Amino acid sequence: MTARTLTVESVPGRMRLDVFVAAELGAEFSRSQAARMIRAGLVWLNGAPARAADAVRAGDRIEIQNPSAITAAATSPGEADAPAIEVLYADDEIVVVNKPHGMTVHPAPGHPGGTLVDAMLARFPEMAAMAEPGGVMRPGIVHRLDKDTSGVMVVARTPFARMELARQFKERTVSKIYLAVVRGVIGRERFSIMSPVGRHPVERKRMSVNSRHGREAVSEVCVLARMPTAGAGATLVGVRPLTGRTHQIRVHLSSIGHPCLGDPLYGGRQSTGSRDATLADAASSFKRQALHALALRVGHPRTRTALEFVAPPPDDFAGFLIARGIATGRADLERWIELSADFLSSAPGADGEVAR
Repeated sequence: MTARTLTVESVPGRMRLDVFVAAELGAEFSRSQAARMIRAGLVWLNGAPARAADAVRAGDRIEIQNPSAITAAATSPGEADAPAIEVLYADDEIVVVNKPHGMTVHPAPGHPGGTLVDAMLARFPEMAAMAEPGGVMRPGIVHRLDKDTSGVMVVARTPFARMELARQFKERTVSKIYLAVVRGVIGRERFSIMSPVGRHPVERKRMSVNSRHGREAVSEVCVLARMPTAGAGATLVGVRPLTGRTHQIRVHLSSIGHPCLGDPLYGGRQSTGSRDATLADAASSFKRQALHALALRVGHPRTRTALEFVAPPPDDFAGFLIARGIATGRADLERWIELSADFLSSAPGADGEVAR
């Protein structure tokens, strides 16, 4: 959106400034979005900062600022708070990024800076105009990854894109594929886990399949490679979540006895006995849960064209697989991407084996 200056010619009765601005910007902007722009200082009335409830009268001069003109200097994080982020794709409506593990998606208690939002605002400062009521800074965020889960995410650059992407996630038309390295050797080739997920009845920081208020959750699992060892083992799996509950994949895999390696919440205790020595060594290869969002398919907000994006496995994943002979080098990891693409395009529920 470019900056514009308007002179009000006439208004039907008493009209609030946020109503006038929303009407001027068009159907893609709601009244609440216009109000947030006003609170952010992006709208001036007769040469001065305005309030959403200010009345608009004939002859008033309204300046709707270019968001980047203000947010670049006033609301963007400093360089120290704006981590680098790998951009896989960007256009006028969306940005697709490869989030590294260890990065929180948006500011929260205990994580005030160094977030994905900080990185996005530093590179695309106009997104600050989409700040939520009360100054909550989650502009453009329509889905999340856990702090220590790496991989592909799509972020909206405009209010229209945010609304359209949110609709797709709500209607479950977005497809996602994750890679996970789990404890133990899984015998089945492909199956679904259909167990409701909700807040743990005792430990409030955890989620559980035994919650009294669990919500529907479905994850499809496909074995990609097995790594058997004497007395222990690990399995590389692709997981397609058909729902989007908090910690869903980690909770589901743990519920069938195959938690992600390195998972501090759902991995269980690691024995130091000889039987589990290889497993303990494997788990120590991951300083976080071994979970990576590999692929994402989403409809473009404007054109509805299906777009697919892949975030290559990060160094800890690549190193683990190479060290165990699953891949001879990073280039060989392309076959996991091909396998995941087949999984991504297949019909939900294929093969149909169910674990509850």
